[in-house]
Amino acid sequence: MATIAQPAGQTYHRPAVLEWLTTVDHKKIGIMYLYTTFTMFFVAGCFALVFRTQLATANSSLITHDTFNELVSIHGSTMIWLFAIPMWAGFGNYLVPLQIGARDMAFPRINAFSYWTLPAGIILMYSGFLMKGGAQAAGWTAYSPLANQQGAGLDFWILGVIVVGISSTVGAANFLVTITRMRAPGMTMFRMPIFVWSILVTQLLQLLATPVLAASLSMLYIDHNFGAHFFDPAGGGNALMWQNIFWFYSHPAVYIMVLPGFGMISEILPVFSRKPLFGYKSMVFALVAIGGLSFSVWAHHMFTTGGVLLPFFAFLTGLIGVPTGVKFFNWIGTMWGGSITYESPMLYSIGFLICFLIGGINGVVTASVPVDFAVHDTYLVVSHIHYVLFGGSIFAALAGLIFWFPKMFGRKLNETWLKISFWMMFIAMNVTFFPMHLLGLDGMPRRVATYAGSTGWGPINFVETLSAYFIGISLLLFLVNVIVTLMKPKDQPADPWQSNTLEWWATSPPKPYNFDDLPPINSERPVWDARQAGLTSRAAEGTTGA
Repeated sequence: MATIAQPAGQTYHRPAVLEWLTTVDHKKIGIMYLYTTFTMFFVAGCFALVFRTQLATANSSLITHDTFNELVSIHGSTMIWLFAIPMWAGFGNYLVPLQIGARDMAFPRINAFSYWTLPAGIILMYSGFLMKGGAQAAGWTAYSPLANQQGAGLDFWILGVIVVGISSTVGAANFLVTITRMRAPGMTMFRMPIFVWSILVTQLLQLLATPVLAASLSMLYIDHNFGAHFFDPAGGGNALMWQNIFWFYSHPAVYIMVLPGFGMISEILPVFSRKPLFGYKSMVFALVAIGGLSFSVWAHHMFTTGGVLLPFFAFLTGLIGVPTGVKFFNWIGTMWGGSITYESPMLYSIGFLICFLIGGINGVVTASVPVDFAVHDTYLVVSHIHYVLFGGSIFAALAGLIFWFPKMFGRKLNETWLKISFWMMFIAMNVTFFPMHLLGLDGMPRRVATYAGSTGWGPINFVETLSAYFIGISLLLFLVNVIVTLMKPKDQPADPWQSNTLEWWATSPPKPYNFDDLPPINSERPVWDARQAGLTSRAAEGTTGA
């Protein structure tokens, strides 16, 4: 390869844009994941406000029924495959190598490939809006044979989800190799941070479940384009086969979207309680148990079909609540008797505990077969999934973003504005989604574009819609806080929170190779141990990050 001679004493620096586009640094890839997925989160939120406005009053005609179905379908697809799942890959990319004392991921170029397939999947999925007939409009579940009645938008949706699945599967293999083979000396499995354990279990689920989804989507594509009848009863196929295969993937996917949030909360609560995590090993075993049981409960989505063994899946659905209950007891035990301070990461973590508890309880309630028969496909189910995913994944993700923001960017977000946006979001989230329980019990079906005034559902829907706009305002306040903070100079020390895990030993932000040195690793809290021993890192002695 030809080289360009440089004048003596000068060095060549690539343009910043080119540096980011071609990087294999796990930290930059992690940040690009976060920029991309949070952008998709805001796009999906805008879709939600449009169809939520449609539902604010009875007999509304703000948008057509076809547009409503498209927006609802792509909103759900975006939140799951373009935000909640790849978002954790962003946090994992940034934090896992730092937390285990590695310099990078095991396969940096494969890591870059894993990221760049995500924008490709986004483009494919959203290209459906440009097709004749519009985007896929059969719901994010794409139940067949309804899905087979869609236009070309379905094909682009299928291809987009498959490409994003490739990103997830390749990334999962990279994470597993990194965690099992690249830990620093002394970092045994039971000294790993809980967040690393949560990523490990999540990526195992990704690796096992995602190919199942790819297979079912491939069959649906063949049905739609080549006249096969895998899922079409009119041609000898079986519509329930789609539901079985789809939910065999999609229920583990619920835990793929929330287990890393468990790990984040488990890192944040001890720091602001000034106590070690209560029951470290039981937390690990609970994570593993949840991961294992997640593959055994898929058919509770199919109770009303008459095609599944009801007592078996009802029992297992209730059983999976046990390890989750263990985690709640451990989180409460961590805070109990602690010197708690209520910085914004702690507030968002407590908000997560409250909202996810509500979502978990109503999930266990609907595991009862008679209850499920009564509320299946009603707004009670919509409430449940939003308490689990918005109250769970998003509150945990925002807690983690605030907590690790100084490490990632060398700056700390404005605490006053964070607390304002938290309280606005927490109140608005509950006012938006809790009344959906009442609508569900009153019989309002999900995915309806309008309803008659005689149903009496109008006042609750109006309040929910108004409150949804306050969620949007709270997120805009958060976004403005991020933008303004990024315009300020970097001024944060290596460990601004007095934390426990290895990433806080590096500079803020870390250097390209992460660490100048490492402390002795004799427990799951090596930085805390080093602080008690009076040891300091070179970062703490004034070295600045790259």
